[in-house]
Amino acid sequence: MGGPGDPPEGTPEGAPAGGEDEYRSVVFDESFVRAARLQEFSAQERMADHSPAVRRRPPLQRGLSRQALILVLLIAIAFGTAIYMGVRHPYQTPATRPAEPLRMTVIPLAPQTVVPGSASTDQLYADSPAAQFRTGADGITFPAVRRTAHFSDSQVVTALTTAKDYLVESSLDPSVLTGGATRPVRILLDPRQLDQFDQSFDHPTADGRHAPTGWLVRFDGTRAQLADKGIRVQGTLQATEFDANTLEVVADHTFVYALKATGVNAQAKASLFTVRRELTFRFDRDDLRMHQAELAVSYVQAGPLACSDDSVSRLRPLLAGETAKAGGPAGTDPYATGSATALCGSLAKSAQPKV
Repeated sequence: MGGPGDPPEGTPEGAPAGGEDEYRSVVFDESFVRAARLQEFSAQERMADHSPAVRRRPPLQRGLSRQALILVLLIAIAFGTAIYMGVRHPYQTPATRPAEPLRMTVIPLAPQTVVPGSASTDQLYADSPAAQFRTGADGITFPAVRRTAHFSDSQVVTALTTAKDYLVESSLDPSVLTGGATRPVRILLDPRQLDQFDQSFDHPTADGRHAPTGWLVRFDGTRAQLADKGIRVQGTLQATEFDANTLEVVADHTFVYALKATGVNAQAKASLFTVRRELTFRFDRDDLRMHQAELAVSYVQAGPLACSDDSVSRLRPLLAGETAKAGGPAGTDPYATGSATALCGSLAKSAQPKV
C-alpha cells in the first residue's frame, strides 16, 4: 500500500518515486542563490511595509576584483621598470679600447767564431748555459697568482695561461718552427690584430710592424731542421694591471734549439740556436672570455745568424762549422738580462757551447 501522498494504486511504473525526485538533479548552492536576480523579502519585511513578496536585486559587477587589479598594476610597474633600466641603466659599459698594432724588433746575433757542433745534442746542451733549463712547456712557469684591484684570481690565471699557450704554439710547435704553419698562433690573437698578422705573412716588411719573426719563431726549412724536439726553455711571466679594464702579462724567455742541416743523416753534427723573446700581452675582458691575447710588444734576439741575411720572414741559422762574414758592433748575450740596442749584434762567446 502506498504512503499518504501516493496514488491508491501506487506510483505508476516509470514515474518518479516522489515529488522531490524530479528536482534531485538541480543543485541550489550558495553561488546559485547569490546570482539570482530576484530576492524574496522576509516575513517581517512584508508585515512592516506591505511590500511585494520579492524585489529585484542590483546586477552583479562582472569586472576584475580588487586583488586582480593590484596584480595587473604590479606587473605593469615591473615591466616598465625593466624597460627603463634596459635603456638607461646606471652602469657604464666599458668603452672598447682599439687594439694597438704590434711593435716588433728582431735583432740577429752573429757569431764571433766558428759555430761549435756535436753529434750528441745532449752534450751540446750540457756544455752550454742551457744545461739547467727545463724542456719544452715545462720551462714556462707561472708566478704566484694574486688578484688585482679590478681582476680576480681566476682572470689573472686565464691571462697567464693564454700567454703561455701563445709561447708554446709560437716557439715550440714543430709545425710552426719548420713547417710554416700559422693557424696555431693566429687563433690565439685578438681578432682586431688579425689584419696586421695576415699582412705580415702575405707581405713581410722590415718596418717594425710586419715581420713574421716578430709574431713567432720560424726557421728556413730548406736550410735547417730540428735535431732534437726537446727544446730547452727558461724565463719568467709577470702579470700586472695595465688599467681598470686591461691586464698586462710580460713574458721574458730564452729558447734554445738543437739544429742541423736539412737532409743530412742522423750522425751529422748539430749546433745550438738561441732565441730570446720578450713579449708584452694585453687582455681586456673579452680577450679573457675568448682565451685570446693582444700582442703589444715583441722584442727578439736570435743567433747565430749572419747580419747580412734577411731575418724578417724566416730565420736562417748558421750551423755547425759555419761562421759569419762580419760580426755586429758588440757582443750580445741572449742569456743575460737587458736588451741589445743595435739592429745586429755579435753573439757573445759565453753564449756558445764549450765543445
